Amino acid sequence: MEQQEGTLREEKNNLGSIRISEEVVSVIAGLAATQVPGVAGMSGGVVGGLTEKLGRKNLTKGVKVEVGEKEAAVDLYIVVDFGSRIPEVAGKIQDAVKQAIEKMTGLLVVEVNVNVQGVAFAQETEVEENRVK
Repeated sequence: MEQQEGTLREEKNNLGSIRISEEVVSVIAGLAATQVPGVAGMSGGVVGGLTEKLGRKNLTKGVKVEVGEKEAAVDLYIVVDFGSRIPEVAGKIQDAVKQAIEKMTGLLVVEVNVNVQGVAFAQETEVEENRVK
């Protein structure tokens, strides 16, 4: 079975093959992570360095995946809401991402690494916006 870069290739009976790109796995992971209470958004990680909320235009921001034929590993770079209990939020992210990827792709998720890149202070942002007006 030939492995193509950036894709999972899995033979399925005599009907052909099913390919799932790493980008699809990244989108699943990013969406699952941002659904967890306490997550303010995703971060560009070490490369980007900028913190932004996850938007519809770039659903893979702050997500790095490695996909093999049967397994996947995920690194997430997140920003938490101020006042959130970080270990609790990170644990819920790990569970949500693992379940979402395994359910949707059939891949076995061997690790979900959560890297907290910052803390969002919503009240300070609102105060600054009010001063500008």
